[in-house]
Amino acid sequence: MVNAALSLGLEFETRDIGLVSLKARGSTLPPEVLTRIPAVGGVILGPVSHYDYPSREQGGINPSAELRVVFQLYANIRPCRSREKLTILRKPMDLVIVRENTEGFYSDRNMFAGSGEFMPDSDMALSIRKITAQGSARVARAAFEIARGRRRKVTAVHKANVLKLSDGLFLREVRKVAASYPDVQLDELIVDAAAAWLIRSPDRFDVIVTTNMFGDILSDEASELAGSLGLGGSINAGDEICVAQAQHGSAPDIAGMNIANPTSLILSAAMLLAWRGRRDGNESLLAGAALIESAIERVLDDPNTRTRDIGGQLGTDTFTAAVCAAIRAGK
Repeated sequence: MVNAALSLGLEFETRDIGLVSLKARGSTLPPEVLTRIPAVGGVILGPVSHYDYPSREQGGINPSAELRVVFQLYANIRPCRSREKLTILRKPMDLVIVRENTEGFYSDRNMFAGSGEFMPDSDMALSIRKITAQGSARVARAAFEIARGRRRKVTAVHKANVLKLSDGLFLREVRKVAASYPDVQLDELIVDAAAAWLIRSPDRFDVIVTTNMFGDILSDEASELAGSLGLGGSINAGDEICVAQAQHGSAPDIAGMNIANPTSLILSAAMLLAWRGRRDGNESLLAGAALIESAIERVLDDPNTRTRDIGGQLGTDTFTAAVCAAIRAGK
């Protein structure tokens, strides 16, 4: 719709992954999909049920983790803004969480070979947390760049009072990066307190930068507080490649029932357009992203055009039709 409305000239192609490609090709992420990604302008990754995949040896590759590692999509960028008629918060929220995306406690992506989680015997399970100076510094730079275009404040969220070495390293690199951004304020906050302050005083935050697992949890909390986890956009960005991906996971229990809320994926696609527009200096792509975002806001503002999960009556297709109509009206 935006493509036609603004004559963006975008072309779309689709590729099967997940359980469909596992059955057809023996892999949840066929090699030709990976090789194609660097040749296109961006990727929209649909929700996948990787919890149900077989082992990697049997073709079960988590596409989300694989794309992040292979293409070094080190910054998972998740904006959270409260909507007055949907939020449970007493104070407004307007923040961005920038989550390190390639290491941390996530065992399917933090090792060069093998898994970061293992069992020495049947009654013991160990999980390794990997924090690197490079990974910490580059995600910090991404956060400070975003903050420079907003309210110029970065909050580094950590657990260095317990994880003294790994989060100590993370903080060391964030502080180094902060020295190059004297116009941006740096705050530091323990993750326990951050989780509480998101509820009590979300307006204290502008941009949050943190490690993988903390960022995953806090961004889900923030989106739900702001209105719904189904309303949060998300991109996985590297230096050259960006993948749009709904913040929430898959919902196989409602697959094919026409009741899923597509807002998160639509906003993620808008974020992808904006990322590409900034990178290429393309004002048309930036305008397209803004048009999608404003259309979503107008549709969500009307209780009659919301999906059922947030108190409305619309299904997936009728909600999408309402968004398309709002895009046409807003052109």
